[in-house]
Amino acid sequence: MRAVDKAYRTVKDAIISGSYPGGARITEQEVAAHSGVSRTPVREALRRLQSEGLVDFTPNFGAVVTVWTEADSDEVFELRAMLEAYGARRAALNASDQQLAALKELAEAQYRECVERRDGYLDRISEINNRFHHALQEAAASPRLRRALSSLIEAPLVMKTFHMYTPDDLTRSAQHHLELCSALESRDPDWAASVMSSHIHAARGALKR
Repeated sequence: MRAVDKAYRTVKDAIISGSYPGGARITEQEVAAHSGVSRTPVREALRRLQSEGLVDFTPNFGAVVTVWTEADSDEVFELRAMLEAYGARRAALNASDQQLAALKELAEAQYRECVERRDGYLDRISEINNRFHHALQEAAASPRLRRALSSLIEAPLVMKTFHMYTPDDLTRSAQHHLELCSALESRDPDWAASVMSSHIHAARGALKR
């Protein structure tokens, strides 16, 4: 792994996990020590994170983890609803049988976690959900879409939504994934886009209660 990629992953994982909360200052020295690289690749990694909207640069202070407002959250979900619905539509037309099988396996695993609710299930659901949405992007076969969605899906506010869901919200989300798999298997782009749009809007609605 390149030094800049190592530094990038170190900081991004820390932001997503909450080790670097919104508003926290990130120093080049600290990242260099944690990732085992020099400060030059750290600087490049922080600029890359800035381009993804995860880090801001404040004059005379340095890099700071982006603080997400309610308006930011609304915009993220609106963009996701449009872009992921488009991705679902493309996936219905382009996904291979192998990709469809992998998506269904993830959707079924997420549903089982919602039903069983064993220790740590929220973290596992979050990880499975992230894998599902990334697999769907791959199935959509659009590198441009994948790049556009990268920072939106991995934004910390999105990654932590499951910890704010009710049990009914969790089950509904998992069922949306299962229905989406049915739409994809039927090669029905309109159905797939409709399910995905409803899925994203339901996620936003759960957070507004």
